[in-house]
Order: sequence, then structure tokens, then C-alpha cells
Amino acid sequence: MSETFDYAVVGLGALGSATAYQLALRGHRVIGLEQFPLGHDRGASHDTSRILRHSYHTPTYVRLTCEAYDDWAALEDDAGESFVTVVGGLDLFPPDPAIPMVDYTESLTAVGIEHELLSVAEVRERWPQFVLPEGTVTLYQSRGAIVPAARGTAAMQRLAADRGAVLRDSTPVTALRDLGDSVEVETADATYSCGAVVVCADAWTNHLLSGLDAGIPLTTTLEQVTYFGPADPARFGPEVLPLWIWMDEPSFYGFPCYGEETVKAAQDCGGPAVDPDRRGFDPDPAMLGLLARHVQTMLPGSGEPLRSRRCQYTLTPDRDFVMAPVPGHERVIVGLGAAHGFKFTPTFGRILADLATDGSTPSDIAPFCFDRPGLTDPTFEANWMV
Repeated sequence: MSETFDYAVVGLGALGSATAYQLALRGHRVIGLEQFPLGHDRGASHDTSRILRHSYHTPTYVRLTCEAYDDWAALEDDAGESFVTVVGGLDLFPPDPAIPMVDYTESLTAVGIEHELLSVAEVRERWPQFVLPEGTVTLYQSRGAIVPAARGTAAMQRLAADRGAVLRDSTPVTALRDLGDSVEVETADATYSCGAVVVCADAWTNHLLSGLDAGIPLTTTLEQVTYFGPADPARFGPEVLPLWIWMDEPSFYGFPCYGEETVKAAQDCGGPAVDPDRRGFDPDPAMLGLLARHVQTMLPGSGEPLRSRRCQYTLTPDRDFVMAPVPGHERVIVGLGAAHGFKFTPTFGRILADLATDGSTPSDIAPFCFDRPGLTDPTFEANWMV
């Protein structure tokens, strides 16, 4: 069977679903293909919650977060749903942190984003739930927020389908062929001809690019989130507790109670490298122990661990995004979130749709191209602590 579409999107996690939605919203005929069932838990778009924040380590990222807040608002208007829950955000820098605070404060200042630096005593006065080591400096940003992972992704899939996109799950793509004036996308049962294809396949990106003699140096790690059960959930609710990130090595992050009476927390980049097709799903007791010690020390009263879930990180060496056409294959565009992209999901969709349809975008995506040292220099030393 052969079908023709204006555009194809391969991978229907958050970024691919956002792209299919944006392309369909603009009136294009779109085919979206996902190798697993929609809403699966083998990637990085499942579970309950993700962080949305302005605090980032470069002005480019901070400016992009401003776009993300606007794009989430536009998505809310179109979906008729609320996705953004503002709770405030704390970046917690202990003495001599592995992540430099100045990168964050200077980037926020450069873009004109208001923020505060708080002492341990000031944090204790505002949020007595925290017990922080002396010398910790806290960067507070009032717009820190929570966005829903699985629910947000499902909403974009629904909106894409409502606008005519054809979404086919359990349909692995077996090959991409660049024919110059079009791209063929092959599956076991059909071949789809399209003007351009957007690849949002995360850990499976290189599987698809290999037929084009292209690739990205990627590492897939198996991470773990845990939900804790506080005895008094009201003390940890979103009305009284902000989200937080521990800006050191190891790095941890966590949420107030959101959607249920549990506190969610995890380590950032703490899991082992894995093959995404052979990974496990069972919780790791050592990872749980490390996280629980930190959370129960810093947030006494957060309770005992109730359950843990595994998820994947797909990391570039510099941990920067990829939003660009494949060199030599301008009709094949790659979107990769480098394990911190969900907060930018509707922005990714808009930008990738721009690149597919127009070849350019008004957003600043210069750092996210294929020809940067982090992707081209074999001696580049990976750094995921940002």
C-alpha cells in the first residue's frame, strides 16, 4: 500500500505529537507513526508531571522558556483544558555546587526575568518544610510550574486527530528514503510519500537516520522516579510548596503533591546506560536508597517511598536539544529534547512545523544544529550537569 501526505511525523511521544498537531492545525495532510501503542511507558512522555521554569543556564534557553509559557497558554486555549499549574520554583545551590549558580542568575538577568536569591533562613521562613544545609543559596523564580506529561501528550494527539491528522500506533518505521523532492517513509505494511518528515524518535533516532548515513552521538540512560507518601499531605500541596531542584552532583528534583497525595522526586542523570530495546522496568533499590536519603533529609515529613517507575533519558553529549534538518537531507528534520524537553513541548511542535514547512523559524535555534562541537567533535567531553 502506498499513500501520499504533505508531512510525516515519526514518533508520537510529546514532541512528535506536538508537531503533528501543529502541522494539522496549519491545514496540512499529516501522517503520524508510532512504533508502540500511544501512551506507552517505554520512552520519556509518560507518567504524571514535568517541570516548567524560566531558570536556565544560557540566555537562549531562558528566552525559549518565555516562548514555552506562551505556547502552553495557546495550547490550553485550543484544548479547552488547563495544563500549567504555577507553584514557584527553587534551584538549591549548596556550597561549591557542581552546577554554577552564576550561569543561571546572569542568564535570567540578561533576559529580564525577575528572581530572588534566598538564604537558608529565608527559605525556612517561607517554606518550613525544607531543611537545607548551611551555606545553601536558593534561586527562587515565581513562575515555576508543573505541566502534565501523559495527559498533555494525549491532548495533543487528540487535537491533531481532530484536525485531520492520521495517527497510526504500533507501526514501526523500517526505513527513510530521501528522494530529493520528497521523502519515502516505509513500514511493514505501507510506504508513505511526503514532502518532508520530522523524526521525533528519541532513543531510536539513530535507527531511522542510519539509512541516510547520518547519526547523532547519543546515550540512553534508565532513570527512576519515586512517589513518597507524606503523613500530612496538606503540608506538601501545590498551594504551599514549590517544586525544587538540587543543583549539585548528584542532582535531584521534586514536586509538591500533584494530582494525588504524594511527593514525586527523582535523580537527574543517575541511571545506567542501556539499550532502549533491551532495558528493564523493575525499580533499582540502590537508586531508591540514594534518593530517599536525600528527600527524607531535605524534606522531613515527605514520608516513605510508595512506588517507583522507570523512564528513559536520551542525552546528547552537551545536553543541548536538536532542532534541525539532517545535513545533506534537508527534508528530514530531527527534534530531540535531550531529557529536558518536555517543558518546551508545544514550542518544539511549533518550531519543527516551521522547519518542515518553511525551512526556518523565528525562534533562536542556532545552538541546536547538527554542526556544533558537542555532536561533531569526537573528543568532546560529555557534560550532562546543567
